[in-house]
Amino acid sequence: MNRVSIVTTNADAARYAPFSNGDSEFTFGLLTSEGPQKLIEGSVWAFVDWVMDDLSGLEMCRRLRADPRLSDAHVTIVLEADDAEDRRRALKAGADDYAVGPLDRQAMLDRVLALQCNGRRPAGVQTVDIGELQINVAGEQARWKGALIPLRPNEFRVLRFMAENANRILSRQELVDALGKAGDPEYLRTVDVWIKRLRFGMREAGAGSLLRTVHGKGYVLDLP
Repeated sequence: MNRVSIVTTNADAARYAPFSNGDSEFTFGLLTSEGPQKLIEGSVWAFVDWVMDDLSGLEMCRRLRADPRLSDAHVTIVLEADDAEDRRRALKAGADDYAVGPLDRQAMLDRVLALQCNGRRPAGVQTVDIGELQINVAGEQARWKGALIPLRPNEFRVLRFMAENANRILSRQELVDALGKAGDPEYLRTVDVWIKRLRFGMREAGAGSLLRTVHGKGYVLDLP
């Protein structure tokens, strides 16, 4: 299955239902000033509102280009009106194109599908390297100081999301949401199983002390 991530600063649009087309699955997620709230998988298409609550759409574009998870994303800035000066400023800030909002689910999907058909598919993240931790996204493998960390698919995805949000406490609900498992209360308890297996794998590779429990709050991956 070819995964395509559509991230948007519009909270309502971030809740749009996934869409399947042939061997591709398109999922929607929220993009905040702190970055994506879900694990980014496959090629990335970002829709950035011209006006946001805590910063401008222009600044959001600049942040995306500086974020290694999203630097190759195709960025569409969603304008409030078709203004020539706003278009110029958006492209200068790093946007690939623009649209006049609001955009509903079908309009967003139509734009992504049309651009994909024209061969403008953005590259997905291939590796995540933070200090001694190396994550091969395409191969779904992680290594600590060159030693392979034995992981199952869900534990690998948890590790990747935690590495991309290193040194930040992540609650069970955040981890469930990040992996696209929201809506099933059983997954809140499953998080503890994922963490237990992840800890075991990291100990096997000599990185057992990095994953820390913050009682009553969640888990944090301590990386330099």
